[in-house]
Amino acid sequence: MEANPALMRLGLKETDRVAILHVDDVGMCGASLDAFAELWAARAVTCGSVMVPCPWFRATAAWARDNADVDLGVHATLTSEWSGYRWGPVSTRDPAGGLMDDERCFPRSSAEVAAHANPVAAGAELRLQLQLAREAGISPTHFDTHMGSVLNARLYGEFTSAALEAGAVPFGLRLRAEQWRKGGYDEETSRVLSETVGRLEARGVPFLDRMLMLSLSVGEDRLEHTLHLISRIEPGQIAYVIFHPALDTPELRGICPDWRSRVADYELLRSGRVRDKLEKAGVRLIGCRELQALMPNCYSS
Repeated sequence: MEANPALMRLGLKETDRVAILHVDDVGMCGASLDAFAELWAARAVTCGSVMVPCPWFRATAAWARDNADVDLGVHATLTSEWSGYRWGPVSTRDPAGGLMDDERCFPRSSAEVAAHANPVAAGAELRLQLQLAREAGISPTHFDTHMGSVLNARLYGEFTSAALEAGAVPFGLRLRAEQWRKGGYDEETSRVLSETVGRLEARGVPFLDRMLMLSLSVGEDRLEHTLHLISRIEPGQIAYVIFHPALDTPELRGICPDWRSRVADYELLRSGRVRDKLEKAGVRLIGCRELQALMPNCYSS
């Protein structure tokens, strides 16, 4: 695929390599907020996204109000994956919307969301998550997706519409349908994702070329694996490099079976080695605020 047109609009060259160092799951618990706050202060990351339905959303919003320069988006949340620590919709308690499981929480998997969520109900939920963030004092720079739950043919249109209405950059990858298919998506979803991104990009909405994320199931040698991941950023690409940092607390250990990997991400980012490696390799670092500045006026908030 040709170089990302957003590069030239950012004042960069078509051959430049660009990375966004992104923190997922901010506000999922206290340990996630504290880690992001520390990493943001150290400029070890370039942005993050908050989970509005989660218990620590309000604390995250309070911190964001005190740190007006923060590049913070909303992490579109339609799943609740843990067994003993769960959350549900902010927009409805009506089972007819297909947004809840038998515990009246979000489903545990994105496959369940794709199979059962009513698109209208999902759209209302996504819009309210953005609205609540704004009402709490957060100006979302972007709208991405927890566990990829919106990346299906039935919901992706609602997701992008909600993002654009809020003036936030929607998550999406500049991939052809066959590339989505190779990533495991069905034919209809692959077509919808490719066509939607292409249509919006033609109108000036910036999108990403790669999403790079080390699985939280990888507990050992996360530095080595992460450095291998970021070495795959090619000239002309903007890559979204995702981390899940959290402090090592009893709370975190009680919530997440993968807590070791989250703590390792925090320690890795705090060390500065990821940022140093990218900068020494000539990779430009940006946040989502820079992409938001490229949004056409019709999609500005």
